[in-house]
Amino acid sequence: GKARGIATVRRTVSDQALQELHEAGVRGVRFNFVKRLVDFTPKDELLEIASRIKPLGWHVVIYFEAQDLPELWDFFTALPTTVVVDHMGRPDVSKPVDGPEFELFLNFMRQHPNVWSKVSCPERLSASGPPALNGEQHAYRDVVPFARHVVEAFPDRVLWGTDWPHPNLKNHMPDDGLLVDFIPHIATTPELQQKLLVDNPMRLYWPEE
Repeated sequence: GKARGIATVRRTVSDQALQELHEAGVRGVRFNFVKRLVDFTPKDELLEIASRIKPLGWHVVIYFEAQDLPELWDFFTALPTTVVVDHMGRPDVSKPVDGPEFELFLNFMRQHPNVWSKVSCPERLSASGPPALNGEQHAYRDVVPFARHVVEAFPDRVLWGTDWPHPNLKNHMPDDGLLVDFIPHIATTPELQQKLLVDNPMRLYWPEE
């Protein structure tokens, strides 16, 4: 079929296993740097994995928190593939959108054209809501300026998804239909929505089409 996925693999994965994953639709690997969720994996091991998946045309998804970007910058910029940042690097949306912490993330994308960003998961980032429940049409308003800024600054390198089934989310379970209603608030024109929802994922996951 044409379904696409992201895998987590170890250094010991065989070339045959990588090829089988490719044939099954996998197009990238995920490296998690959120310290409260995972143990540390040596960076040389991750770089080796990245080098091995590059010939397959895969990308690397990175998950980290905003305050950790300075210490991870050199490693991220050494990755030899397209790099996709989960959830805009988890910005602290209680801080100004034009503040130094988010500006560092924007500079990361400006300086490295191989870096893309998902503008998804406002339910994980929002500090003040309101949540996407009970018909709320303007959910997670505090996240909107951050996501809109990324979409407008890098329209050809942004992705979106619902993050269903919302793993590890404990405070509420959002209505996925209402999450879709978040899109026009961050991609405010038909052209931006076409790039975010159609053109960009096609280039990344189905480049042969």
